[in-house]
Amino acid sequence: MMTPLFRVVLVIVSIGTLVTVLKRIRKAKLTIEDSIYWILLAMMFVVFALFPAVPDTMARLLGIYSTANFLFLFMIFLLLMRMFAMSMRISTLEDKLRKLVQDRALYDKEVRDDSVERAEATEHGKERTE
Repeated sequence: MMTPLFRVVLVIVSIGTLVTVLKRIRKAKLTIEDSIYWILLAMMFVVFALFPAVPDTMARLLGIYSTANFLFLFMIFLLLMRMFAMSMRISTLEDKLRKLVQDRALYDKEVRDDSVERAEATEHGKERTE
Protein backbone atom coordinates (compact mmCIF):
# COMPACT_ATOMS: atom_id res chain seq x y z
CA MET A 1 0.00 0.00 0.00
CA MET A 2 1.23 3.47 -0.88
CA THR A 3 1.03 6.29 1.58
CA PRO A 4 -0.64 9.52 0.44
CA LEU A 5 2.70 11.33 0.70
CA PHE A 6 4.39 8.78 -1.56
CA ARG A 7 1.57 9.12 -4.09
CA VAL A 8 1.96 12.92 -4.08
CA VAL A 9 5.73 12.59 -4.54
CA LEU A 10 5.17 10.22 -7.48
CA VAL A 11 2.84 12.71 -9.17
CA ILE A 12 5.18 15.67 -8.56
CA VAL A 13 8.25 13.80 -9.85
CA SER A 14 6.31 12.55 -12.88
CA ILE A 15 5.05 16.03 -13.74
CA GLY A 16 8.57 17.41 -13.28
CA THR A 17 9.88 14.74 -15.63
CA LEU A 18 7.23 15.58 -18.24
CA VAL A 19 8.01 19.30 -18.06
CA THR A 20 11.75 18.68 -18.37
CA VAL A 21 11.29 16.34 -21.34
CA LEU A 22 9.00 18.77 -23.15
CA LYS A 23 11.48 21.63 -22.61
CA ARG A 24 14.30 19.48 -23.98
CA ILE A 25 12.23 18.58 -27.04
CA ARG A 26 11.49 22.25 -27.74
CA LYS A 27 15.20 23.11 -27.50
CA ALA A 28 16.03 20.13 -29.74
CA LYS A 29 18.20 18.63 -27.00
CA LEU A 30 16.25 15.36 -26.90
CA THR A 31 15.03 13.27 -29.80
CA ILE A 32 11.39 12.29 -30.11
CA GLU A 33 12.40 8.63 -29.90
CA ASP A 34 14.15 9.16 -26.55
CA SER A 35 11.42 11.41 -25.21
CA ILE A 36 8.70 8.81 -25.80
CA TYR A 37 10.31 6.52 -23.24
CA TRP A 38 10.42 9.22 -20.56
CA ILE A 39 6.92 10.50 -21.29
CA LEU A 40 5.42 7.00 -21.08
CA LEU A 41 7.36 6.30 -17.91
CA ALA A 42 6.15 9.50 -16.25
CA MET A 43 2.56 8.88 -17.33
CA MET A 44 2.72 5.33 -16.00
CA PHE A 45 3.84 6.56 -12.59
CA VAL A 46 1.04 9.14 -12.56
CA VAL A 47 -1.41 6.30 -13.22
CA PHE A 48 0.20 4.28 -10.42
CA ALA A 49 -0.18 7.25 -8.06
CA LEU A 50 -3.79 7.97 -9.03
CA PHE A 51 -4.85 4.32 -9.02
CA PRO A 52 -2.82 2.66 -6.23
CA ALA A 53 -4.69 -0.62 -6.66
CA VAL A 54 -2.76 -1.23 -9.90
CA PRO A 55 0.74 -1.36 -8.37
CA ASP A 56 -0.65 -3.02 -5.22
CA THR A 57 -2.08 -5.85 -7.33
CA MET A 58 1.07 -6.16 -9.41
CA ALA A 59 3.21 -6.31 -6.26
CA ARG A 60 0.96 -8.96 -4.73
CA LEU A 61 1.01 -11.05 -7.92
CA LEU A 62 4.81 -10.95 -8.00
CA GLY A 63 5.07 -11.78 -4.29
CA ILE A 64 6.60 -8.45 -3.33
CA TYR A 65 5.71 -7.41 0.21
CA SER A 66 5.60 -3.65 -0.24
CA THR A 67 4.15 -1.62 -3.11
CA ALA A 68 6.97 0.90 -2.73
CA ASN A 69 9.50 -1.92 -3.11
CA PHE A 70 7.67 -3.05 -6.23
CA LEU A 71 7.80 0.47 -7.69
CA PHE A 72 11.53 0.80 -6.99
CA LEU A 73 12.23 -2.66 -8.40
CA PHE A 74 10.09 -1.89 -11.45
CA MET A 75 11.92 1.40 -12.01
CA ILE A 76 15.31 -0.31 -11.70
CA PHE A 77 14.18 -2.92 -14.23
CA LEU A 78 13.01 -0.25 -16.70
CA LEU A 79 16.23 1.72 -16.32
CA LEU A 80 18.31 -1.42 -16.89
CA MET A 81 16.33 -2.13 -20.04
CA ARG A 82 16.92 1.45 -21.17
CA MET A 83 20.65 1.12 -20.48
CA PHE A 84 20.77 -2.07 -22.53
CA ALA A 85 18.99 -0.38 -25.44
CA MET A 86 21.36 2.57 -25.23
CA SER A 87 24.38 0.24 -25.15
CA MET A 88 23.17 -1.43 -28.31
CA ARG A 89 22.64 1.96 -29.95
CA ILE A 90 26.13 3.14 -28.91
CA SER A 91 27.70 -0.04 -30.31
CA THR A 92 25.93 0.50 -33.62
CA LEU A 93 27.04 4.13 -33.75
CA GLU A 94 30.64 3.16 -32.92
CA ASP A 95 30.63 0.65 -35.79
CA LYS A 96 29.25 3.25 -38.17
CA LEU A 97 31.80 5.81 -37.00
CA ARG A 98 34.68 3.34 -37.42
CA LYS A 99 33.54 2.57 -40.98
CA LEU A 100 33.14 6.26 -41.76
CA VAL A 101 36.64 7.06 -40.47
CA GLN A 102 38.12 4.21 -42.51
CA ASP A 103 36.27 5.34 -45.65
CA ARG A 104 37.44 8.91 -45.09
CA ALA A 105 41.05 7.77 -44.62
CA LEU A 106 40.90 5.83 -47.90
CA TYR A 107 39.38 8.85 -49.67
CA ASP A 108 42.08 11.17 -48.29
CA LYS A 109 44.78 8.73 -49.44
CA GLU A 110 43.29 8.63 -52.95
CA VAL A 111 43.18 12.43 -53.09
CA ARG A 112 46.83 12.67 -51.94
CA ASP A 113 47.92 10.04 -54.44
CA ASP A 114 46.07 11.84 -57.26
CA SER A 115 47.63 15.18 -56.36
CA VAL A 116 51.11 13.63 -56.24
CA GLU A 117 50.55 12.02 -59.64
CA ARG A 118 49.38 15.35 -61.09
CA ALA A 119 52.38 17.14 -59.61
CA GLU A 120 54.73 14.52 -61.05
CA ALA A 121 53.00 14.71 -64.43
CA THR A 122 53.32 18.49 -64.41
CA GLU A 123 57.04 18.25 -63.57
CA HIS A 124 57.62 15.72 -66.34
CA GLY A 125 55.76 17.96 -68.75
CA LYS A 126 58.04 20.91 -67.86
CA GLU A 127 61.18 18.80 -68.26
CA ARG A 128 60.19 17.76 -71.79
CA THR A 129 59.56 21.34 -72.90
CA GLU A 130 62.93 22.53 -71.66
